[in-house]
Amino acid sequence: MKHLLLALCAAAAFGLPSASAAQEEPIRAVIEAQIKAFEADDFDTAFTYASPTIQGMFGNARNFGTMVKSGYPMVWRPDNLRFLALKERNGRLYQDVMVRDLEGALHILEYQMQEGEKGWKINGVNIRRATEGTA
Repeated sequence: MKHLLLALCAAAAFGLPSASAAQEEPIRAVIEAQIKAFEADDFDTAFTYASPTIQGMFGNARNFGTMVKSGYPMVWRPDNLRFLALKERNGRLYQDVMVRDLEGALHILEYQMQEGEKGWKINGVNIRRATEGTA
């Protein structure tokens, strides 16, 4: 028992990957795929990356696309993006993404992710303008 406790302490001290770190690549792949679909105006495909909750809110890909174009133009037409930290809060995973829009403004997008039977889905996005020194 003493050895198990020491091993767990050593693992924590040396920063072995956490459960959220193992999910980083599949989560990023979903976000990237949705953004590529938006860039191609393929709202049907982009809608497939939304969680069942989000799909239920908008009903169809057309309504979803209209919302994204008007409310999230930096996602619909990003100039540049960079993945930041994947964080866990209250048992949920949030992926931060820094996006530069076509007008040069920086935004931090906080993607709430939800894992389901068919993999990761996007369950909402919170937008914040990036502060000085973020880039």
